[in-house]
Amino acid sequence: MLTTKNEQAYLDLIRYVFQNGIQKDDRTGTGTRSIFGAQMRFDLTDGFPLLTTKKIHTKSVIHELLWFLQGNTHVKYLQDHGVRIWNEWATLEQTARFGRQAGDLGAIYGHQWRNFGATTDKNGNFNDDGIDQISQVIDQIKTNPNSRRLIVTGWNPKEADQVALPPCHTLFQFFVADTKLSCQLYQRSADLFLGVPFNIASYALLTHMVAQVCNLSVGEFVWTGGDCHLYTNHFEQVKTQLSRKPFALPTLQLNPAIDNIFDFKFDDIQIVNYQSHSVIKAEVAV
Repeated sequence: MLTTKNEQAYLDLIRYVFQNGIQKDDRTGTGTRSIFGAQMRFDLTDGFPLLTTKKIHTKSVIHELLWFLQGNTHVKYLQDHGVRIWNEWATLEQTARFGRQAGDLGAIYGHQWRNFGATTDKNGNFNDDGIDQISQVIDQIKTNPNSRRLIVTGWNPKEADQVALPPCHTLFQFFVADTKLSCQLYQRSADLFLGVPFNIASYALLTHMVAQVCNLSVGEFVWTGGDCHLYTNHFEQVKTQLSRKPFALPTLQLNPAIDNIFDFKFDDIQIVNYQSHSVIKAEVAV
């Protein structure tokens, strides 16, 4: 269980699933090759874990995380910033199944992170009376860093069937030791080729942001997956990626003046010296 300072852990995982996974049917009808249970560890002190064997759209990673932290669940913010990664689940065909207008994604990540368990009004809109888990966990890190309850959950069983895509990255926990902040994510469903590279970068970024506002340095990001799968229509892309040699990881620079996590804007986040191979396009399974 070694901690990697590059993306080798990810490449080893997709190679293992490609070679050893079990063929399964899935909700989308695409078909997958899957394993159950996997873990990757990334040392955040020596490079930012953004894949280099294919180009990752960092603008999407950053804006999506800022969107989550706002508690926002409408796709308009992302579309206004040229981010299209949630479009397939924001169509009227998808949202109307739950009585919502196009673009209104419902009780997804932003809602669960910032307003968990909120009640609804007579029109079905959420009241602002839920638990702000992000504010709560940051306060706990500052005041009780040895707590074993530094947890944010995205999974609410009462609401999981009220959205087109319930949270795949379902729970994350922070850990403080030697003035370093580490984070472990549990991901129930892991689209290894398209989704997981975004998730790794997003939670590594979140760990850096939380560490800064809590006056800590960073330690590790630990990714733990449940159903870890490669879609059958991604196999050729996986072969291409595995044929490539990684570059050195980039570094992350945050605006040091920011001491409140909700004050971060896109321009406060810079990924420096990102060298990568070209984009590998693949179709998302909806």
